Amino acid sequence: MNKAKYISSILFDNSLSRNSYLNDLPVIKYLAQNNELNFTSNITFFVGENGTGKSTLLEAIAVAYGFNAEGGTKNFSFSTQDTHSELSEHLTLIKRDYAKDGFFLRAESLYNAATYIDEVEATHNYGNVSLHNQSHGESFLSIVQNRFSGNGLYLLDEPEAALSPMRLMTLIVEMDSLLKNNSQFIIATHSPILMAFPNAEILQFSEAGIEKVKYYETEHYKTTKLFVEEPEKMIHHLIDYNN
Repeated sequence: MNKAKYISSILFDNSLSRNSYLNDLPVIKYLAQNNELNFTSNITFFVGENGTGKSTLLEAIAVAYGFNAEGGTKNFSFSTQDTHSELSEHLTLIKRDYAKDGFFLRAESLYNAATYIDEVEATHNYGNVSLHNQSHGESFLSIVQNRFSGNGLYLLDEPEAALSPMRLMTLIVEMDSLLKNNSQFIIATHSPILMAFPNAEILQFSEAGIEKVKYYETEHYKTTKLFVEEPEKMIHHLIDYNN
């Protein structure tokens, strides 16, 4: 079995408090039974329905690695609200190599990260333009294009929340370049566009646990395909638009 370059697996100690809300998440139920999750590619997608624990696990991996919970590098020290879960305290990351670069990029807290970058006067690392002076999508891509330097571990949480379909394709190009420069990506996403990345490992989260699936087996691809092929028929099933 192939191993990912920087984080090859995570171990779970199964010692969460009995009244923790995390115990109700499908991802925790899976980890409690299996105690381990392996990464067999340098690009891994966490996919699945809302509430299955994709972003919770990604955040825990980021915090366990040393990244700021709201996003950024290991040097980002801001905190607008301490809302991350205790899961990181119960994970052990199995590492194969040392990453020279790294970033935890989450669309939902990008505003907070941008404010911190301005406060520490670090815009020279991000294209010499304040991220607040760019759109949400532009600032997201600006970080990838100007701050990600390769030989790194990059964790992205739902980039499609910031990026249009066309810009997601731009992100794919940037990811390909970084992967060829000894990088690793772990991405939580709902985007069928991103999931189509060649040779990616797709881990589908569901009530049944976590399983490795092929692109065409993902619920996201199947649902999107049905809708795009027959949007009127799908809308008819969903709503009565004559009222």
